[in-house]
Amino acid sequence: MQRSTYTIQLSWHPNILVEVSLNETVPPGNTAPKTRSNVPNVSDLAAEILKADISKPGAIKKKMICMVSRCRCAGNNIMLLTKAFRKKFIIPNFEEMTQNIDRMYDSAQQQESGQVANYIPQLAKFSPDLWGVSLCTIDGQRHSVGDTKVPFCLQSCVKPLEYAVAVHECGSEHVHRFVGKEPSGFKFNKLSLNDEDKPHNPMVNAGAIVISSLIKVKQRHLGYRYIDGTVMEYLKRLSGDEYVGFSNATFQSERETGDRNYAIGYYLKEKKCFPDNADMTGALDFYFQLCSIEVTCESGSVMAATLANGGICPITGERVLSSEAVRNTLSLMHSCGMYDFSGQFAFHVGLPAKSGVSGAVLLVVPNVMGMMCWSPPLDRLGNSVRGIHFCQDLLSHFNFHNYDNLRHFTKKHDPRRRSDEEPVSSHTGGMSCKKANKQLSLLFKTRLCSY
Repeated sequence: MQRSTYTIQLSWHPNILVEVSLNETVPPGNTAPKTRSNVPNVSDLAAEILKADISKPGAIKKKMICMVSRCRCAGNNIMLLTKAFRKKFIIPNFEEMTQNIDRMYDSAQQQESGQVANYIPQLAKFSPDLWGVSLCTIDGQRHSVGDTKVPFCLQSCVKPLEYAVAVHECGSEHVHRFVGKEPSGFKFNKLSLNDEDKPHNPMVNAGAIVISSLIKVKQRHLGYRYIDGTVMEYLKRLSGDEYVGFSNATFQSERETGDRNYAIGYYLKEKKCFPDNADMTGALDFYFQLCSIEVTCESGSVMAATLANGGICPITGERVLSSEAVRNTLSLMHSCGMYDFSGQFAFHVGLPAKSGVSGAVLLVVPNVMGMMCWSPPLDRLGNSVRGIHFCQDLLSHFNFHNYDNLRHFTKKHDPRRRSDEEPVSSHTGGMSCKKANKQLSLLFKTRLCSY
């Protein structure tokens, strides 16, 4: 087992240097993936660091080394620990926020309406009682509640991710030669094209199938034959190398019951929507494979956090996607991500999100965090009943809506603000109101004394 030692300076007490010893979880020679079961969450450790008593340097140093040695940490968690020592977290009072998350989870759990999707036989096997929520902030703080370790298929939640990969690999201009950017106003699986004979956007089935064909052509050019070649590898990196699997049973089930998608494929072929040298049946197979990729709430939340962090994974610090790919993806998720509920969701929640018929909701709070909610029962539009309830509850309490930060909006709670800070006024150049008033008072006194 490998050990690394780091020295970190406390920003709030610069004379104290704390040594942190990190043990590698996977012994040398072991190729097992670093899943959440063998890489413990170090957020609890970070919380302890924030509460540490710095009046006794020797004691804190000994305590921290002991704590970190007991916690089997992967080396990349040094990023999280460093921010803990420097009190630089995007959500300073993380414990208070997670208490609110747990309360919202309990509230959503009471929702018992909706039906588990049954048009894909494998999806119908999931219990309607399953319900999990995980979040990951852009600096790696984690929280999970409920059934967050149960694997489920991404289904349509893979659409923004494959689109991001396509833009990253091929560029936005090339991708949008084949697919539009507008909401369709129709069901996600309707045989419909826009006025230019393109799929309306990448979040409907027709658009996702065309995007699959673009990636497939790129794969063939690079010499890859299978799903692992590009998209699967990207998803693993997006998740910080946490759980990403594949359900062959779901893939076969999709193939056998995918008549509507085959009809869409032939319609696209007739309208010459595919790139040159694209194989329509191969693109459909690839699309079914992508929908059958498995994640958990925990690994899915890291993917969402990578989007929230501009394409840089908060767990590993690796840039996975270009800024252009992330910006375009979030824009389309905001306008088209929630099926026929996209307009309502943008109005009430105001955040980029994507739902899937497995019951998943991938939610992004830009520059703050990513979340994955999952519960199989769906409403009539194909969205998770509990997932929608949770998202609406989240935005009724926190000011995460895109327009909650307009002037004079002070009603909602902002977890990003430190407890000792005043609300920021747009008139004071980022200065707190209290400080601005104090400086204005001093200015008036100075001017009066000069007369």
